[in-house]
Amino acid sequence: MRTTVGIVGAGPAGLLLARLLHRSGIGSVVLESRDRAHVERRQRAGVLEQGTVDVLRAAGAGERMDREGLRHDGIELRYRGERHRIDFPALTGGRSVMVYAQTEVCKDLVALQLEEGGPLLFEAEALAVEGAEGDRPRVRFRHEGREDVLECDYVVGCDGFRGVARKAVPAALSRTYERAYPFGWLGILADVPPSHDELVYARHDRGFALLSMRSPTVSRLYLQVPAGTDAGEWGDEAIWDELERRLETADDWRLRRGTITSKSVTPMRSYVHEPMRHGRLFLAGDAAHIVPPTGAKGLNLAVGDVVTFADALIHLGDTGSAERLDAYSETCLRRVWQAERFSYDMTALLHRDPAATPFEDRVQLARLERIASSRAAAADLAEGYTGFPLGERR
Repeated sequence: MRTTVGIVGAGPAGLLLARLLHRSGIGSVVLESRDRAHVERRQRAGVLEQGTVDVLRAAGAGERMDREGLRHDGIELRYRGERHRIDFPALTGGRSVMVYAQTEVCKDLVALQLEEGGPLLFEAEALAVEGAEGDRPRVRFRHEGREDVLECDYVVGCDGFRGVARKAVPAALSRTYERAYPFGWLGILADVPPSHDELVYARHDRGFALLSMRSPTVSRLYLQVPAGTDAGEWGDEAIWDELERRLETADDWRLRRGTITSKSVTPMRSYVHEPMRHGRLFLAGDAAHIVPPTGAKGLNLAVGDVVTFADALIHLGDTGSAERLDAYSETCLRRVWQAERFSYDMTALLHRDPAATPFEDRVQLARLERIASSRAAAADLAEGYTGFPLGERR
């Protein structure tokens, strides 16, 4: 089997890249180790930056998002029972975000790829990426009980942190940067309308809490818990009681309770692999970087990576210049590190470190007070939350 771009992984990054290439007349094959049902039900991020929304619309993948997604023009910060709204459009020149689950993005892109695009092979396990240093890299994979080889001009690894793509970068050339946090998020899905019409980020002496949503009838909520916590240790009523404590306000706001349908714990870590390119192998999304979810950056960073790659490859075809392809890693990493910084800052701003001193607790509150009282500080948060530029765009 042969194609121009071999894409390993059918998450939002791989699927969007295939869509962008197809609309520019560039062939691709997508290899995904899991079945379609698994891809379309993986619970992940739900906040899309303005740039991601614009890309999906331009790629012809925004119709259902615009119909069913929830546009948000701000978030609310809570601390000491006080409520402070960050108005995104007023602080960023009109930008906003969209609440639309990654599962729904994947469903839309899978349907488009199967209807209009190139081959999308489910249950096709990538075994290795080989020959990245040469002109004809290849992906060895197993599909329908037999091994096969996908020969490509380029390989893009969108196969996550545990995938095979990053392993093809020689250890001697790799640099990794990592931070593990002493807490995680206990997350729930609940069949109850959201208790607020925008996301609420709460700093509390007992730990962080987040009020989010998946739809007008389904709420998504999170609690900071110690690293290594088992979700089964928490009963449903205990979760609602703790959410109520941490989200409490001095006014008459009340938390709505409902039936919890899903419960899990997400570890918190920051990770960057440099470089994001080795020969004709390009890393994208979680294969190259991970952010704590506080800043809502994971999916959006992946979109930035594949937009950068697609634009660079189109530029090569239009001009004969490989300059943008050669700069892929450097271009992406500028945005990645800004997102890492923002996510780290949001995490430090809102979570209670178990080792924090009283001085550090007061500094944390002072930072929140600065954001609540300073337009410049609030604008910095709003600009970071709604998204950094995606790089070269056509």
